[in-house]
Amino acid sequence: MIEFGEYKVKLNNVRPKLDALADSLGIEAANEEIERLHAQIDSDGFWDNQETSQKVMKQCRLLESKVGLYKKMCSQWDDLYTLCEMAIEDNDDSMLDELVAGYAELEREMEKARLETLLSGEYDNNNAIVSFQAGAGGTEAQDWASMLYRMYTHWAEQHGLSYKILDYLDGDEAGIKSASILIEGENAYGLLKSENGVHRLVRVSPFDANARRQTSFAAVEVIPEITDDSKDVEIRPEDIEMQVYRSSGAGGQHINKTSSAVRLIHKPTGIVVSCQTQRDQFQNRETCMRMLRSKLIEIKEREHLDKISDIKGTQLKIEWGSQIRNYVFMPYTLVKDTRTGFETSNVNAVMDGALDGFINAYLTCLATNTWVTKG
Repeated sequence: MIEFGEYKVKLNNVRPKLDALADSLGIEAANEEIERLHAQIDSDGFWDNQETSQKVMKQCRLLESKVGLYKKMCSQWDDLYTLCEMAIEDNDDSMLDELVAGYAELEREMEKARLETLLSGEYDNNNAIVSFQAGAGGTEAQDWASMLYRMYTHWAEQHGLSYKILDYLDGDEAGIKSASILIEGENAYGLLKSENGVHRLVRVSPFDANARRQTSFAAVEVIPEITDDSKDVEIRPEDIEMQVYRSSGAGGQHINKTSSAVRLIHKPTGIVVSCQTQRDQFQNRETCMRMLRSKLIEIKEREHLDKISDIKGTQLKIEWGSQIRNYVFMPYTLVKDTRTGFETSNVNAVMDGALDGFINAYLTCLATNTWVTKG
């Protein structure tokens, strides 16, 4: 029965942390806001403005989800503590497995909630536009870019987030030259902003008959989807060069073979955005404009610039020395983040979307400003 006594101590130690989470998550304020929103929803004429009503409903769902998760953790703690007391009183070892599993789940839920308290950036709750660009090296780098594409789409699916393809350009023999996806859901950008940068792969090449070791690079760009019209950004028509081309690849093969895909080049900054999601050229151009606007606002605010004309086009060097993370498949297995120092030897799990450890470490370093190497 020693184990039950130890878990009772653990639960007593966890309780203050659980109570503190209520303050960090703003549970009391969330409950008050839910009441206010419900009153608004029940008011006459609420559904007259569909756009406003949808925003209110989304905000209400997010707050209810936050409060619901906290109540669930409190209920888990109560159940586990009761289980401990019952097992000790009845001298019943059969409940130990249930207790161990339940405590592990409570720890996971509390860690997830703790991370949410770190997502306080202006755009952290926004959807994320994630773009992939193969580095130099032809097929090797293009295959690596497609592996990263698969990794992030798997991560999104595992977290209940949806994604849609905005642009997809096939590689010459395998993989992709470039791609962009929109990942939609709560805190998508806040979680994925840690992934922005160059990713380096070391492996035995599957495309080399001599099975030599190869190093490949690919860049991942993550920006928030910004739909707030109050943000004042002027994009002059004369500053935009528009190109059209045929849709192709994972998105295009299901769309059409006409020149409906659109690429926009913002001449003052050199920023390029592409979209081939829709059959209609006009719709793809509208999506491109939203992507461009999001990029310009994000860069402007990150660099504290007064005017869009002050933004200089920056070309990320996709090469050795600029990587934020190394993925080594050979001669040993290791994935290590160069900024936080977080690492794991389970490369297969990482490539299947197990990125939470890296994301958690980044958010913790960001909150405490304690970096191994600032990325």
